[in-house]
Amino acid sequence: MTWSVWHVSPVITSIFFILGVFTLYQVVFDWLKTVVHEKKMSISDNTVKSLFGVIYMLVFIFTMQSTIVGKSISWEFMNFIVIALIFCAYFLNIRVPIYFFVPIILVYMVFNHSIGYWESWCHALTIMLSYWSFNYIQKHPTKSHPFIGYIIVGIIWGGIMWYFVALKFSLTMSVFLQEWGYLVIFEVLLYSYVRMLLHESELKGHLEAFANHDALTKSENYAAYSSEIKYLFANSLRNNLGLSMMMFDIDHFKHVNDTYGHLAGDKVLQKAVSTTQTVIDDNDPKVKLYRTGGEEFNVVFPGYDLPATEPIVSQIFNALNHLTVRNKDQEISFTVSMGVSGISSTDKTPDDFYNRVDDNLYHSKKNGRMQITAI
Repeated sequence: MTWSVWHVSPVITSIFFILGVFTLYQVVFDWLKTVVHEKKMSISDNTVKSLFGVIYMLVFIFTMQSTIVGKSISWEFMNFIVIALIFCAYFLNIRVPIYFFVPIILVYMVFNHSIGYWESWCHALTIMLSYWSFNYIQKHPTKSHPFIGYIIVGIIWGGIMWYFVALKFSLTMSVFLQEWGYLVIFEVLLYSYVRMLLHESELKGHLEAFANHDALTKSENYAAYSSEIKYLFANSLRNNLGLSMMMFDIDHFKHVNDTYGHLAGDKVLQKAVSTTQTVIDDNDPKVKLYRTGGEEFNVVFPGYDLPATEPIVSQIFNALNHLTVRNKDQEISFTVSMGVSGISSTDKTPDDFYNRVDDNLYHSKKNGRMQITAI
């Protein structure tokens, strides 16, 4: 219809169809990733990408083929199928072991009524080898021109696959060359389009990271803290879970800046963050550090009551109060004061919780500094 009515070549509509399929994939994947993050599920983005990618492409392949299965034209959607496999193998980098790949191929051959043809077995073997080839070049790309390796693999394996299809269906040489050429065009467009999508996704990730991280210390900032504490606070009250928080700041930090300069003060802040993060990483990665003010930092302990925080708090306190920072030919020593508290039934909002921890920090500073107030 598109050619006879609109005078648009089927290859043009095929291009828009393929691009639409992959755009839909990206939209749904972004939605799934957002849901996983919002619900704090312990599933990595890579796992979501792999599972959804396999399911999405299998549904796409079987749905497309179901419309022509068993017919003399059952080869017509092969380019779509190959492009879907390349998308999974190269762009999503989904590793499919042979014990998983072989059953899928066998089910597809039974579904497509092709299991009794030797050409179909050769074609299936070619598909598996091409998939693993795309996996390999994705992991070991040509450093200066990754596209060259990609397109060479695509042209070679695409030609071999179409050769076996041409044998099985007695296709003419012109049809064989035409379909092979279309596949190469699709591969080039897929590479360009997905690279554009990935670039936009990476840019979005960089912007999100910039918005939620402190530029100087690389720790998460107040915006990230504010978002996380709202969820943790509500989740703690709803499910009767422990939640504790420590706040610390550097004593007489203005004196450090005035005496040694602001660049020296920056080094002190960076050293305090890296030391604190090292202690946290050695104990429990679920504990999070945030820079919530100039020289003020909050450490949030999900699932901890107040006594359970004591070992980590003590380690951070001792580590920070025995630090020195070298600035040119000078050694700068500093101390910190801390306030710690657990969530209370009197806390109606996250700010109530924050203010009680802040009051404990103020108590430490008011009563001599370099101490911990935990109530």
